[in-house]
Amino acid sequence: MTESQSTQKLLELRKVTRSVAELLRGELTQYLGTLMPLVRPRTLLGHYVQGASKDAVRGSDKVFKELQVAYGNMASARPFNLPRDLKPPLPLESSALEFVPFEYTHTVKLRGTSKTVTLTSPLKWILFYSGYPPQKLQETVGKGDSVGVHIQEHVLNHVALHVALQQKGVSQVFDALRFPVSTHHFPELGILPVTVISSAIPTLRPADATIMESTELSGSDAFEEVVDVTAIRNLEDPLRERLVAVIDSGD
Repeated sequence: MTESQSTQKLLELRKVTRSVAELLRGELTQYLGTLMPLVRPRTLLGHYVQGASKDAVRGSDKVFKELQVAYGNMASARPFNLPRDLKPPLPLESSALEFVPFEYTHTVKLRGTSKTVTLTSPLKWILFYSGYPPQKLQETVGKGDSVGVHIQEHVLNHVALHVALQQKGVSQVFDALRFPVSTHHFPELGILPVTVISSAIPTLRPADATIMESTELSGSDAFEEVVDVTAIRNLEDPLRERLVAVIDSGD
């Protein structure tokens, strides 16, 4: 494949990728709005949350204990060095979820040269309670300046979302919608559990030579992965597969 053919193919894939990403972002936004009650802190923790009703919420004691354990296991570790114990009422007042594209760095190597590129996975997102993006926490930790940023609140909100998604049946709902959730650990944030939500459709990172050429042409050290078109065409229906298995087992 010539350079011009390779570049043209990449441009075509980018166009398809952006169309697919726009469609899936719209679906994810709707799903998160509908499913928010399943992971809303007040719904799960009741009176343990600041400003919540004093009425008892079934199972809230259990969820609080799980939150205390999860928080205590990482709060006192680097880079946060926070007190391990949680004292209610907790500052977990968010009533919405937000998401941003997942980014990571990759060192491109070609013909004895190398450079670090920021790559975006357009069908994979970081999920967080509104107002607590992990990027803000990364910047604060990186600068060593916490003025205007309540680190404990940020940490607590990420841990709370992690615990909420571990409640019975919640992750299975996201799996069924083909937006599975997982946990990611950023080196700058130690063992803080950051929630990632992905599409069932994977994206691909082209060869280093393609990335190098693209970034040199654009003058930017950023690159976006492209959708796996073959995976879309071969997409399977998990429910159909289970039903076929039931039918086949009865033969």
